[in-house]
Amino acid sequence: MSNSRRVVLLGPQRPDFDIGRVLAELGVRGGVAVVTAGWQERESDDAALIAALGAAGMTAVNLKLHARSEEVFREDRELATAWSARQERLRHLQSFYRVRLDKIEDAARTIAVRLADPELLAAEWRVSTAQFRQLDQDHVVRCREIHATFDERWQVGDRPAVKRQLTEIATLLESAAAVVIAGGHVASLLNRMKLFDLAALLDGKHVCGWSAGAMVLADRIVLFHDFPPYGTDIAQVLDGGLGLAPGLVVLPDPARRVRTDAEDGIARFAHRMAPALCVAMDPGAKVVFEDGRLAQATAARLTTEGAYEREWTLP
Repeated sequence: MSNSRRVVLLGPQRPDFDIGRVLAELGVRGGVAVVTAGWQERESDDAALIAALGAAGMTAVNLKLHARSEEVFREDRELATAWSARQERLRHLQSFYRVRLDKIEDAARTIAVRLADPELLAAEWRVSTAQFRQLDQDHVVRCREIHATFDERWQVGDRPAVKRQLTEIATLLESAAAVVIAGGHVASLLNRMKLFDLAALLDGKHVCGWSAGAMVLADRIVLFHDFPPYGTDIAQVLDGGLGLAPGLVVLPDPARRVRTDAEDGIARFAHRMAPALCVAMDPGAKVVFEDGRLAQATAARLTTEGAYEREWTLP
């Protein structure tokens, strides 16, 4: 197996898993650790995933981060109360950020339909995009400040209930050449991974994620839906991610979520997220980082020209 550490993002894995084949291509043999915390209470419903890995000659163990977090919070009520308060603070921050997004969106749409010189309207479009970008950046900074303040105050890794779980997780990871991160509820997945500081424990191991599991590997998590069941279709940043796939905005399952023929919407989104590369992870998509560098991409991308580009090459 290559000494290079690879981080791989994949498209949806349902109904068929190709994760075993992908890991085999990386040269992974033997033990694999699995994270299904995004499935929440269904975390242990992993038989199909374990079987897919087994068919590729790998033995898999589920780290069960969701169950471990519930055990920690039952045992350490003081930490549970503080953690809940932190989450409530983050929810309020998200709500206030969304209010500001809506106001910028309303202003941008109002200005865009005015009868005015096209050059002036184009300049105003750039102003609106810059406002979105600044608000997104500010939100990530404020989220990270909340996390940092909490970590400094509570020193979570030193608390006995957490420390015991960390020891068990580290033992399970010793024999794992790779860690697989499934999808599900992205906020819950990120929350559990942060509780156990999994990013630090992943050091030196191949990592492969899809759907929400791919989103958390980027340096920021962007929620998007052009066909929302309720509310407006404006995208919003949730939080900073683990940063193992830097410079990307990951858009899972675009067939259900992205209006691929809406050139203006795609252009605006891509400009707003720039200089990050916006990748749409359809079934069969694969993006590979090697030692922190983007090395391979078989996925559609959203361009600042408004294209949903399925065929392109890395610069």
